[in-house]
Amino acid sequence: MKNTSTNNRTEYYKISSFIFLYFFTWSASIGLLAIWLGQKANLSGTVIGTVFAVNGVFSVILKPIYGYILDKIGMSKYLLYFVVAMSALMAPFFIYVYQPLLMSNTLLGIILGALYLSFAWYAGVAACESYSDRFSRLNGMEFGQIRMWGSLGWAVASSFSGLLFNLSPAYNFIMGSVASVIMLVVLISLKVNTNSAHASEVLTKEKIAPADVYALLRNRKFWAFCLYVAGVAWMMFIAEQQFSRYFVTFFDDVHQGNAVFGYLGTVQSGMEFIMYMVIPLFVNFIGAKRGLLIVGLIVGARLIISGLCDSHLLISVLKPLYGLEICLLLVSVFKYIAEHFDKRVNATMYLLGYQAMLYVGNVVVSSPAGLLYDRIGFEQTYIIMGATALTFTLISAFTLSACQCKWRSAQALKVAEQHSTR
Repeated sequence: MKNTSTNNRTEYYKISSFIFLYFFTWSASIGLLAIWLGQKANLSGTVIGTVFAVNGVFSVILKPIYGYILDKIGMSKYLLYFVVAMSALMAPFFIYVYQPLLMSNTLLGIILGALYLSFAWYAGVAACESYSDRFSRLNGMEFGQIRMWGSLGWAVASSFSGLLFNLSPAYNFIMGSVASVIMLVVLISLKVNTNSAHASEVLTKEKIAPADVYALLRNRKFWAFCLYVAGVAWMMFIAEQQFSRYFVTFFDDVHQGNAVFGYLGTVQSGMEFIMYMVIPLFVNFIGAKRGLLIVGLIVGARLIISGLCDSHLLISVLKPLYGLEICLLLVSVFKYIAEHFDKRVNATMYLLGYQAMLYVGNVVVSSPAGLLYDRIGFEQTYIIMGATALTFTLISAFTLSACQCKWRSAQALKVAEQHSTR
């Protein structure tokens, strides 16, 4: 038994190191993509917007495909090997392919870049998270306590990637490629035990088939979950896209606002790291559905208060709450999917019902939100978005399916004990 515990601890360190390196690489390089496109590829704001729009379209297409492949191959690591290999090609792709193409044949560069970035990052991160969730449940671990190392990796890279970028962006890409090679070594050494005590709860002998995806799309629970994502998660992520522009208006000096916003980003990453330690236990206690509803309440309240506040201190307190929302949302999403959807479509459900739906929101809502910022201001727009999140949270209280929770079990046990003593 002791040996099993030791093996589990070793594999926990490996999968956590893999997630740390993946987000470290992303933050050090792709996290600065918008700046690189403007300063090094010399693209205008309009063209940069087109780049991200096309990236979103390719990502929406590729994520469900990744999900289907993950469900088809089970715990095999072939898809992750492909994602890591694409990541390792970062330096040669950006330096010798992407930048020259964007400057000479912009349309071709945008398309090839969207394909590469989706393979390695936009769809790749969803595949890595979904695999980590399945790995954690297979070994009796908590996904949140693995995913927290991703937040730390992002924070560590953020602390110096800007300085490195100022020397030369090539250094960022080379560092990303080197980190990816280390990531590959870690992934190769990761041992997957498909005969663990929890295997029957996670894996199924029957592999996913196209009919299973069709059945998923006809499932009422699928659309109830998508409705929650559209009403709450869209508001949460889209409001964050241009929050920095609103934040700096609270400061007399825009440079001071930029600096404070950067510091709060580090605080947010630190909060995510800490929250991922405790959030899984909290969600286990209250149930995944309640976790999702609490996210909706926090998002709605934060956005409405952001629209009403007139203090740089209050807006500075509100900003890091986004880290809490991300942790609670992601943990609750994985637990909700595991409880209510067939094991055969677990990864497909995550990449299609959650990840792809988020990018649909980027395509559908980002432009109208930007128009509202210009027409009625950030304050009124955030109040509208917050009210929307609260409205959909109320609707989801009736449409989302009930989840198991330790709190309810404890209550039932207490009632049973009271009846037995009478």
